[in-house]
Amino acid sequence: MSLIEINQVNKSLKGLMIFENLNFNVKKGKTYGIIGPNGSGKSVLFKLICGFMFPDSGKIIVKGEELGTNKRFPSNFGIIIDRPGYIAGKTGFENLKALAMINNKINDERIKLTMQLLGLQPDAKQKVKNYSLGMKQKLAIAQAIMEDQQTLILDEPFNALDEDSLRNIRQLLLEFKKEGKTILLTSHNREDIELICDEVYKINNYQLERVTN
Repeated sequence: MSLIEINQVNKSLKGLMIFENLNFNVKKGKTYGIIGPNGSGKSVLFKLICGFMFPDSGKIIVKGEELGTNKRFPSNFGIIIDRPGYIAGKTGFENLKALAMINNKINDERIKLTMQLLGLQPDAKQKVKNYSLGMKQKLAIAQAIMEDQQTLILDEPFNALDEDSLRNIRQLLLEFKKEGKTILLTSHNREDIELICDEVYKINNYQLERVTN
């Protein structure tokens, strides 16, 4: 079944066409890689799917509901788009705790376990303003997975990671794939895309063009 349907979507930004009559279906439980040069529209595509941005025309339908009508944002999505904003003067755990309180679905132990899974120390007193880029990236991934989100929208999740962390995140995503989660991701590293994704699409001429099985 289609989890996400993009129907005849047109989108331009500042007079620049990004997508034209775009049609795309995302099947539940599959992993999709989206590739293309910087500025081609990868982040715009993800923002449309997540309800952070609306199409000029056409429809984005998630789980049978059109975004922007009765539903503003899709539910149970784990999202990394751009770099999430955090409270600089708080610790990583304090930041994730504040986010977790929005839905109130998980306890402190779950937050701590997720941080440890990504190589972060939940009891450390270090403030996020003093985190390295790699640590901030791990924190972003933690917020995207800590509530067992069933759909993951990950824009460049491997940015700024060292080799050990990169292998760890790849393995995590492969495990999520086995669990039947739906994953859309972008990466400048083709190896990551080919290893993890069932289908790969390139943004070309305002469309998504399939490049591999």
